[in-house]
Amino acid sequence: MAKRKPKFYVVWKGAKPGVYNTWPEANAQVAGFPSAKFKSFPTRSAAEHAFKVGPSQASDSVGQKRKKASTGGSSSGIIKPSLSVDAACSGNPGKMEYQGVSTATKERIFHQAFPLGTNNIGEFLALIHGIAFCKAEGLHDMPIYTDSKIAMGWLKKKKCKTTLPRNAKTETLYQLIDRGEVWLKENTFRNPILKWETKTWGEIPADFGRK
Repeated sequence: MAKRKPKFYVVWKGAKPGVYNTWPEANAQVAGFPSAKFKSFPTRSAAEHAFKVGPSQASDSVGQKRKKASTGGSSSGIIKPSLSVDAACSGNPGKMEYQGVSTATKERIFHQAFPLGTNNIGEFLALIHGIAFCKAEGLHDMPIYTDSKIAMGWLKKKKCKTTLPRNAKTETLYQLIDRGEVWLKENTFRNPILKWETKTWGEIPADFGRK
């Protein structure tokens, strides 16, 4: 079997524009990013030149397919070897829980529950838990799906922007939030964080089925 030639990826418009050596690194910058602009090149020098001159001069067919960016181009539109996370809340605030499951089999990987919280907090903590789990297991390129844009934004800022009061009822939850924020600041990861396209694919596999 012929050895697959390496590719280099240019991201002109994305979370962090630049030249990337692997698709997971580039995909992390463009997945879910509005009107992302990116393209692959056979050599790093070609990619660096294309990044310098810009998409209009580099090619007439710049990749701008958001769906392909968020799925890695799989035929079904979903990357099956991945982790899906979600949260549920009985009232908001109310009793909250989150979980992470195998996207392919829906097998539960982790689960946490709290007497009082919000859905956004649960989504945020689920992402951190998922990333930490993948890092501990050596799954550094495993994509992680979430259906929460808010949680993705908080993750990017490494800060939980909740307005939930901190008191005796929420102290345990806040201690976990504190640990999660510290973990994000002290650790790096390369897992692609992908937006689950609910309108196209239905409910995320980690959904609790309470809607």
